[in-house]
Amino acid sequence: MTEFTRGKAHIPHDHGQDLSKALAAMPDMESFSRASAVFQLSSDATRLRILWLLCHSEQCVYNIAAAIQMSPPAVSHHLKILKSADLIKNRRIGKEMHYSLADSAEAQLVHQIIDEMLMIICPD
Repeated sequence: MTEFTRGKAHIPHDHGQDLSKALAAMPDMESFSRASAVFQLSSDATRLRILWLLCHSEQCVYNIAAAIQMSPPAVSHHLKILKSADLIKNRRIGKEMHYSLADSAEAQLVHQIIDEMLMIICPD
């Protein structure tokens, strides 16, 4: 079990590896929490389908709903969750809201992971 002294880890066993460099480079807990939240959001198959679609095109709620065969209110719920995580963005075109993948590094990484995991070639 790791002991803590004044906020620094006091490692009880020396296994011949210098752990101090890794510990010095370790991100803070908030960074791990943000990464965990993105993974949790991405663990839902419906949200992955929506993300995949929005990686490749900008769409309104009704088109997304038709494409994944789900009701518009259910799709709106998932879009709200994805937007709150800054994975997607929206813009108003007339009376409709259109959604697409956000320009953030996190969103681009999720796109890459989705494509790699599903062995999909982007249709660009």
